[in-house]
Amino acid sequence: MTALVVPDYDEAIEFFTAALGFMLEEDTDLGDGKRWVVVGGDGGGKLLLARATNEAQSAAVGSQTGGRVGWFVHTSDFAASHAQLLAHGASFVEEPRHEAYGTVAVFTDPWGNRWDLIEQRKAA
Repeated sequence: MTALVVPDYDEAIEFFTAALGFMLEEDTDLGDGKRWVVVGGDGGGKLLLARATNEAQSAAVGSQTGGRVGWFVHTSDFAASHAQLLAHGASFVEEPRHEAYGTVAVFTDPWGNRWDLIEQRKAA
């Protein structure tokens, strides 16, 4: 599981479940406005959505990997996933490109974090 600092729990839950098809696995109230929120994909990867609570954390939202791609989403239908992401607030920073390993494009989530959307090339 990887922690991802977000500005708002509910906004992040909406994006990750609607745009990426992640499942909301846990949403536990910890008191004082804090929650333990976990979303996960079919591949077993999980994100702990951690709401920024101070100036330093707020400054890190959207730039947690220093402008590099930090997360990788694999799909079996690139075109459908691409359209779903666009419909739910993701922005693609490049056109899909075809590499030796498959089709890929970098997108940003609504806060600016960079992700790769990848459809692996099928074995011949």
